Amino acid sequence: MLCRRLSLPSSSSSSLLLTSKRCNSASKKRVVPSFIQKKTSSSVVCCSQLKVEDDIDNAEACELVNGAELEIGDGNDTIRASLFQAVKNNNGAGILLLTDIFGFEDSYTRDFAYRVACNGYNVLVPDLFRGDPWSKDQSQAQLEQWLAKHDPSRIAADIATATKWMVDEFMAADSSRKLGIIGFCYGGGRVLDVLARDQDSVFDTGVSFYGTRMNLSTASNVKVPVLFVTGDNDPLCQVSILNEFGNVIGNNSKVIVFEGRGHGFVHRPETPEEDADAEEAFMIMRNWLQNQLLE
Repeated sequence: MLCRRLSLPSSSSSSLLLTSKRCNSASKKRVVPSFIQKKTSSSVVCCSQLKVEDDIDNAEACELVNGAELEIGDGNDTIRASLFQAVKNNNGAGILLLTDIFGFEDSYTRDFAYRVACNGYNVLVPDLFRGDPWSKDQSQAQLEQWLAKHDPSRIAADIATATKWMVDEFMAADSSRKLGIIGFCYGGGRVLDVLARDQDSVFDTGVSFYGTRMNLSTASNVKVPVLFVTGDNDPLCQVSILNEFGNVIGNNSKVIVFEGRGHGFVHRPETPEEDADAEEAFMIMRNWLQNQLLE
């Protein structure tokens, strides 16, 4: 399968620059990127050269993370994707991250992918919307019309292309390596679709953050444990529905509910209170991935 690395844009405002609000996932303090070394084919973010608040031990800062733009697939099936890879202490496991409707170049999504990579993973974020993500300046009345332009079967095929690339890249040389899948909102719903179709058990686990447009009929086909995370004030992802999913899937799946939280609080926190819960949710996810993919 074709994989072509693309040169990074030179603009410092590009969303490819791997900014992170919290490089050290073990701390609730924020860190601000102050150094990014760019190359023609990839970028290297050195966490040790980030400005870290004084009360954080630099030894606790995350490892190096490589970032690269890719084109994967062939012909009309070619898609763009961003790859985030831990450089030091890379654990070999792969994570496919499915985005919300704002797409793979959204800074909040890249921030989250970067943090996951900081914990030793190889994170691939595909462009599910072929360069046409939802824009914040569009009216809510246009959402269904926008979604209608993105054929679910085409999106499923693009996810399959990204999955095959990950299998070829990370599992071909070492079959003991494992893959996980994470999704937010729209992508969180697609996590269940992907796992239901994954009868060869390519993925060992899934994490769905407040997934939308989920079909309960798919749950019985999911063969691996799934972590569901949502808030009890999210009309787009009701707790009762997630509990049904968890009960049908079984396999020690878990539903984690944050009191008073609405949609998007984990990767788009808007208040200090949401930020604290987002940090807790990240730690829950991190421990889940550790247990499912590395032990």
